Amino acid sequence: MYRQKRKERKQQRKLERQAQADDGVEWTGKKRLRRSAEPSSLRLVIDCSFDNLMMLKDVKKLHKQIQRCYAENRRTLHPVQFYLTSHGGQLKQIMDEINKGWVNWKDVHVKPEAFHEIMNKDDLVYLTSDSPNVLQELDEAKAYVIGGLVDHNHHKGITFGRAQELGIAHAQLPLGSFVKMNSRKVLAVNHVFEIILAFLEKQDWQEAFFTVLPQRKGAVPVGQENKLGEEDSDEDSDTEPPTSERGTDSKDQSDSKQEEHKPLLNQSDSSERNTA
Repeated sequence: MYRQKRKERKQQRKLERQAQADDGVEWTGKKRLRRSAEPSSLRLVIDCSFDNLMMLKDVKKLHKQIQRCYAENRRTLHPVQFYLTSHGGQLKQIMDEINKGWVNWKDVHVKPEAFHEIMNKDDLVYLTSDSPNVLQELDEAKAYVIGGLVDHNHHKGITFGRAQELGIAHAQLPLGSFVKMNSRKVLAVNHVFEIILAFLEKQDWQEAFFTVLPQRKGAVPVGQENKLGEEDSDEDSDTEPPTSERGTDSKDQSDSKQEEHKPLLNQSDSSERNTA
């Protein structure tokens, strides 16, 4: 009886895969279905050079945000060329200790060097909320840099200063043009990363913002401010890698269920500041 039911379930799954294949959906072999990906040439970089400015607990939060970025990039329709630069220090130690599977991550370039040492400066755009330049479109020939910093306002303007020091282009996401929030306009590293992925798919900033931003931040389209809800609490964003990606580190993913990620600044300042 058990064998018969198991055989029937197996046959049902096979039929479902065949049906999805007819619709142009690809079977990934991980008990889920995914549409065929069309990789983007856009490079998205997390600058991990601020390791020595963070307490250990904040480095752990950054690690979880990076896990989320990796998971989302693996499942999106238009995966970017993902880079982790200046990888070392506390972050690498944490990853080596509680997420040993990171060495087997696919489609990600983990570099100990700084981003400006391995990429042409003319291609670089540092995403920082302090920039007077507002990003309107994405250039897939560029490399957009997100500051990997969780510092709770202790280092305001540091990513903008870094971009100016290096003499590279900088810009902020057009958050204020499309979104009104009843709380601080702060985004975590993974939120910025996911917004870029969403824009590549939808080609619409407002759709991208509202696909990614947590509902509890009370975000509404510009012009609908009267619909703002109550002020949200100052907690970490509840971002955790999708179920299908948890195999990369079951222990750490279990921990991420219990600990939320704080929506930090970051349009490249992952420090908690106004991103608009």
